[in-house]
Amino acid sequence: MKNLFNFLVSTTGGTITVIVLAVILLVILLVIIKGIKIVPQTQVYVVERLGKYYKTWGTGVHFLVPFIDRIASDPNVPLSGGKLDTPRLIGKVSLKEQVIDFDPQPVITKDNVTMQIDTVVYYQISDAKSYVVSKPLRALDNLTTTTIRNIIGSLDLDQSLTSRNIINEQMREILDEATDPWGIKVFRVEVKNIMPPKDIRDAMEKQMRAERERREAILLAEGEKKAAILKAEGIKESEILRAQAEKESAILRAEAEKEATIRKAEGQAEAIVKVNEATAQGLKMIKDVDVDKGVLTLKAYESLEKVADGQSTKIIIPSELQGLAGLALSASEIIKEGKKDNK
Repeated sequence: MKNLFNFLVSTTGGTITVIVLAVILLVILLVIIKGIKIVPQTQVYVVERLGKYYKTWGTGVHFLVPFIDRIASDPNVPLSGGKLDTPRLIGKVSLKEQVIDFDPQPVITKDNVTMQIDTVVYYQISDAKSYVVSKPLRALDNLTTTTIRNIIGSLDLDQSLTSRNIINEQMREILDEATDPWGIKVFRVEVKNIMPPKDIRDAMEKQMRAERERREAILLAEGEKKAAILKAEGIKESEILRAQAEKESAILRAEAEKEATIRKAEGQAEAIVKVNEATAQGLKMIKDVDVDKGVLTLKAYESLEKVADGQSTKIIIPSELQGLAGLALSASEIIKEGKKDNK
């Protein structure tokens, strides 16, 4: 029995020893595995050794010495913080550009108009190991509020509504300069909404409506003016064209009449020339045939007979014909007297 008990004791002690060693090895393995840290892309880990900054880990695999090293944390931050609270584990820092949409803040303009303005801030962590300020996002919110109040306080309502670019640029410069020691780089600040009181909005709407109606009336008047001017110019050009057409028509008619008169005169002149030429040729032919005076006298009598057949009450007889008539009358008297003597 004694030998069996010793055997059991020796066997049980060895098993316990093995179990203890196995547990110890398992704990060590778990601690080692827990100390292996993998830093993701676009992130850095801030490591403290014995409560003091040790180094900043970049992307890759790293080993955290147990009980000596730790990722930086802020014990003053509650476990359940809001969107503007710094996370409890402040050593895990994202290097991405981030955006914060701050809640609307009441501001007062230079002309004592109270309105609500909300802003959007685009920032990036530039120095992960900065320990200058606690809760930097909350500090950034407060700084944004005071800055926007200072800027809007120097502007009146109209300037505040129309100078967003100036407000954005001034806020960005001020915030970037103030947050540089905090390890934060402010890239851009945008005024998202400017909300004046309801009575101011109503007055602005009425003013804009009146301005639009005024512009509409001006445009209508200008349109009517231009239409009247164009109509008058059209009438003027039409009258000018009509006058030019009448002028050209009169000129053409005058030229046509001139041409017709010239042609008519030329025709008459040519006819006269032809008649004279025919007369000259007739006289030449008469001269050439050597017509005696008796023939000419006979022809004259024939012409006189034709003239007498006309309706004229007065007949002008050439003196030569009168002499010939007297001669013929004397001859007839002599012939009559000779006949009486013969009887």
